[in-house]
Amino acid sequence: MKFCRFGSILLLLAPTSDAFTHQSRPVTSVSSSTMVQMAGADSQEIDLGLTPELQRVTDAFGSIEDEQVRYKQLLYMGQNTKEANNMPESSKIAKNKVPGCLSTVYVDGNAEFNDEIGDYVVNFIGDSDGLLTRGLVALLVRCLSGNTAEAIQKVDPQFIKKAKIEQSLTPGRNNGFLNMLRVMKQKAVEFDAAARDNGGAESQAEAGESDDDAPATATPSEESSSEHGPKYNAIVAKLQSLKPASLELIDNSHQHAGDAGNDVDGESHFELKIVAEAFDGLNLVKRHQLIYMMLGDLMPQIHALQIQSLTPEEAESRN
Repeated sequence: MKFCRFGSILLLLAPTSDAFTHQSRPVTSVSSSTMVQMAGADSQEIDLGLTPELQRVTDAFGSIEDEQVRYKQLLYMGQNTKEANNMPESSKIAKNKVPGCLSTVYVDGNAEFNDEIGDYVVNFIGDSDGLLTRGLVALLVRCLSGNTAEAIQKVDPQFIKKAKIEQSLTPGRNNGFLNMLRVMKQKAVEFDAAARDNGGAESQAEAGESDDDAPATATPSEESSSEHGPKYNAIVAKLQSLKPASLELIDNSHQHAGDAGNDVDGESHFELKIVAEAFDGLNLVKRHQLIYMMLGDLMPQIHALQIQSLTPEEAESRN
């Protein structure tokens, strides 16, 4: 949702089915300059100590004017963030329970050594019996995981105002959200200390077992990596968080060779056809906003993106 690649926004990679190719629905095009404005040009005004993924998610939520869209996005994150839906029962114990929440909330995790940065990073898991509250848990789990305990301590809780999440919460849920962040900051310090005390042996062993047990089959983006460029593969990978029933991405950059927006890597113009249940109840503009949110920092790198977005029911009715 790890977003944080929304993400890191811990994006869920799932296989997609055959692409939907019906073209009766009109498509629209959007320029990268427009997307930069939608992402929130004022993101640098106040330093809230946000992690890279939390900064991206905050900007994305802040760009959504419709409160119902933000609310639905939180619900969707709660349903589709793996780390907020697979907490073992053994972790649902008193010491992992977050106090002061309207719903029951559990948070657990560990710290492991990251060779790239030469330091320990914290990874969280969580769960809640409330749908909206689980969405809040998923947001924090997704945006704080993969960062050092020190970086997590710097996060200013005022980001919920900038993300406009506060507007979608009752005072009770707002306090519960702040309690979640407080507990996760405390646990980050504890996980980091425990990992350093035992030399990270246990965490590194778990990471090795995870690598050994990982299936050898390639994800759709990996299978296409030799056929398409990095932007193409990144777009496909990020959109897996929408759990598409079908997804077809066409690179039309060759048709715009020589254009100012066609950069050196030649990946500038794309046509997207996507079918997903996540679009249910959203009009065309809001569907596109959801897609822009998922693509995040990729949007300023794309000169034009044509989108055809349908629900499975809409797609079936056009067949």
